[in-house]
This record gives sequence, C-alpha cells and structure tokens, in this order.
Amino acid sequence: MPDTDVTNINIIGLLFIFLMGILTILLPRRLAILPIILSACFMTQGQTIVVLGLHFYSFRIIILIGWVRLIVRRELSPSIGLNAIDKLTIAYAVVGFAMYNLLWQTQEAFVNQLGFVNNVIGIYFLCRFLISDLEDVERVIKISAMCSIPLAVFMIWEKLTGENIFSIFGGVPEIAYIRDDIIRSQGPFRHPILAGTFGAATLPLVIGLWGKGRNRKLWLLLAVLSCIVIVITSASSGPALALGGALLGLFFWFFRKYMRLILLGGLGIFISLSLVMKAPVWFLIARVNVLSSSTGWHRAYLIDQAINRFNEWWVMGTKETADWMPYALTSVSADITNQFIAEGLTGGMLKMILFVGIIVFAFRLIGKRIRHAKNGEYLSEFEKWAIGVSLFVHIVSFFSVSYFDQIILFWYLLLAMISALDYDSLQKKRPEEMGCA
Repeated sequence: MPDTDVTNINIIGLLFIFLMGILTILLPRRLAILPIILSACFMTQGQTIVVLGLHFYSFRIIILIGWVRLIVRRELSPSIGLNAIDKLTIAYAVVGFAMYNLLWQTQEAFVNQLGFVNNVIGIYFLCRFLISDLEDVERVIKISAMCSIPLAVFMIWEKLTGENIFSIFGGVPEIAYIRDDIIRSQGPFRHPILAGTFGAATLPLVIGLWGKGRNRKLWLLLAVLSCIVIVITSASSGPALALGGALLGLFFWFFRKYMRLILLGGLGIFISLSLVMKAPVWFLIARVNVLSSSTGWHRAYLIDQAINRFNEWWVMGTKETADWMPYALTSVSADITNQFIAEGLTGGMLKMILFVGIIVFAFRLIGKRIRHAKNGEYLSEFEKWAIGVSLFVHIVSFFSVSYFDQIILFWYLLLAMISALDYDSLQKKRPEEMGCA
C-alpha cells in the first residue's frame, strides 16, 4: 500500500473527485447529497491529498466542497434549529477534541483530532442542512439503495476472483483477505466488517420503502438482495449478526405496541443471566460465532478488560492498551473492536456518555414521531421504524468493530436523517411547496 503520510492520487481518482465536486456544486439541493454518497460507496481512502499533515480523503474533499456550496449558494438556513441530537453531537466533538489533546499533548494528536472534528461536525451538519424535510430523508434512502446494487456486483467479483477492483485507487489490498480459506470481500472499505456493516444497515432502510414501491418492486427487491449479498460476501460474523439484528428489528414492528414490555423483559433476562452465570454475562458474545474463524472471545474479553481497568481510562482515556490482551495490534495498542470502548479510550467516560446520549435521543425522537404520527405524512410509520432498525444495526456492529473509514459518513448521515424527523426544527414550507392550492 502507498505511504499514508504523502499525497497519493491517480488520474482516475482525480477525475472521479473532480466530477463529484462539480456535481456537488451544480446539482439542485435535493440531489446534492448524491455525490457525497457516491464518493463513500465507490472510492477508497487511498486517494488522499495531504496538506500540513491533514489527510483529505476523497469523501472529505467532497464534504469540504459541500460546505463551499452551502456558503456560496446561501443554503445555510438557521431555521433548522438545534435539537438534542445536534447539541449532543457538538458537545461530543468538543469533549473528544479536548480530552484527546489533554491526554497526548502532541502536534500529531492535535492534527488527528482536527480530522475527528471534521468527521463529526463537518459530515453531520452538512447532511443536516442538505436533509431538511421528510422527502429528503426518503431520497437519501433511495440513493443508498441504488448504490448497494453495483457495490454488491463488485463484491461478488472480489469473492469469485479474489481480486479487489478498488485496489487501483489504493487504500485496499489488491488480493482479497482470506481467513480459514474463505475470501472476505471488502470493496472500497478498509475492512470486510465495515463493508458488511454498510449492507446490514442499509437493508432495513430499503425494506422500509416497500410500501411505496408499487411501481418499483423489482429494483427494491434487487436492492434488498444486494444488501444481503454485501453482508454474505464480507464473510464476517459482525455483519452477519447485524443482519440478524435488522431482521429481528423489522419483525418487532408487529409487536411495536408492546415494545416497552419487551425491553423490560429483555432487561430482566439480562439481570437473571448475570446472577446465574459463572462468567460475566458479556461472555455470551464468546459463544456467538457465526463462522469458525469468528473472534467472539476477543470481543468479550475486551469488554471484561475495559471494566476491570476502568480506573485507567475513565478520566480522559488512556495511551496504552497493549497489555490488555494476550496479543497486541501495535506496541502500544490492543485491537479495540468495540466502538463504545474506543470512545472511552479516546476521551474518557464523558465522551462515552455523550456518544451513548446521541443514540438514546435518536431512539427517543424516532419513537416520538411514530407515536404521534400525523395523517398524510410523507414518511409512513413503518419507514420511521425502519430508520430506527438501521440505528439498532449500527449499535450491534459497534460491539464488533470501531469505525475508521467511510462507514463514518453513513453513521452521521443516518443521525442527520433522524434529526430531520424533528418536525419542530424543520424549515417551514410555503403552501405551494407543499402541493397546496
């Protein structure tokens, strides 16, 4: 792979970024999100421009151009307001930036956290301004669904040939990962688990469109199959479990009126298992191995270590975790395959609480809009439920991997979509825009 600390961009990547940048500027606002999603789905992080130590990956460049568009075309509307998710996201970025720099106190740490803030604030609020109503939410889902179809084809090719087409852009290996004689497709993502997570998280969103797909059942079915194919070709336990979480979440739609009792029942089961099991209850993860090469034990033991070593990281994180596991990823770090733990290790307990708070308020907002649905709303109750299921899928994935590539864009894109459900913060439309006389 190319050196990640120097600019690396080839003619195809340059043309792709140029085209996506032009589209970002020129497309009408309702389609401006399209090149951003395309950049995340079909370009690797190998195409990078490095300026003063700052790494501008292809999708980061498009995000920057997106902000230029908002400023130049005066689309920074203050009328979207600031809801609880917005405020928590800002606090999360500020706390994460401050704690990490207080811990490390190096120039490299400062530059690293500029990238973190760019991801959090830059991506989330760009998507917030571009997704300003419920039609925009549905449009984003349709674009993601359509992107899943060619992506599935590329991952099937990688599965059959063992060659990753996206390697021409760098950032991903030319020869696919093979574990226990199983090829693990990853497409443009930096790891098969992250590629599979995209498929699993997109699936419920696509299924949510089914009620409106009278004239497009075929392509919706193709998109559903593509999402499943992306998960299968990734050959990873995490996405497989996330897919199971998606199907379970969609199944509970039929019992949505009893979700409070179901959740309380689940909590009761958890507490009961904690009382009767000899090992901590989280070691149940070690028993859930979809593939023979699954690393459930690693994930369970990591949680155990994080709890036992709470005093090492709760204030502002910790610099070293190499001694947490019997093996290490680097000389100072274990393989932190858990997003919640990663938040704590890079920003202490406060950052972790803010991260969890974002998720909690996102679920609360979805539940509120389902309970208080109005007649004639553009999004059906089932579509909103499907968005909540996609959020649940990400949570399942957070227990198997910490996000570190363009999957981050899809996480903040989903949060922006959920924030758009907050009707009180939406920009008021004129009657003629609503289709009224």
